[in-house]
Amino acid sequence: MPPPQPLSRALVLEAAIRVADRGGVEAITMRRVAQELGVEAMSLYHHVPNKDAILDGVVDMVFAAIELPGVECDDWRDAIRARASSARAVLSQHSWALGLMDSRRDPGPATLRHLDAVLGVLREAGFTLPMAAHAVSLIDSYVGGFVLQEANLPVTTPNDVEDVAGGILEQLPAGTFPYLTEMIVEHALRPGYDHSSEFGYGLDLILDALEARRR
Repeated sequence: MPPPQPLSRALVLEAAIRVADRGGVEAITMRRVAQELGVEAMSLYHHVPNKDAILDGVVDMVFAAIELPGVECDDWRDAIRARASSARAVLSQHSWALGLMDSRRDPGPATLRHLDAVLGVLREAGFTLPMAAHAVSLIDSYVGGFVLQEANLPVTTPNDVEDVAGGILEQLPAGTFPYLTEMIVEHALRPGYDHSSEFGYGLDLILDALEARRR
């Protein structure tokens, strides 16, 4: 059996993320993180001064996992689309971070690098400073809202969609909700329907609208 890995700040933050993935951000305490690592809580203080430092650190690690947009893209929308898709994938794994990412007052280097890169793509594409601010707010609100919606949906597979939508359909009084019935029968229950595809459609609408304003 290999010897235990020496404790470090990175290991503490990785353990805190695992704790949050299972129990939400409120589960992050010095005691629980120490238990995750199999050490005494006091040993954590050699690497992080307090819980706030852990919260700052896990936010920075989440930002570090999101793909940076590349300014070399011919179309700024391609760069921002890739970044938004990466953010969705990362935040879907760590949805507890959604309420934490905008609340920290001491952003780390990965957070600052990420935000600067996003703004850089927009500014280099010709967005005015106010328009760049609007774009970041709009796109991040959309990504966060979609991730939160997905995390709370009662469906994860096509079979789930059929079960849930079919169950709702059975309970609808005949002729009472014609548009809802149409949506379920002609859209949600159609072969190949996948709610996750709505993300790309909505994102493209936002990017196209911002492009029109940019011009």
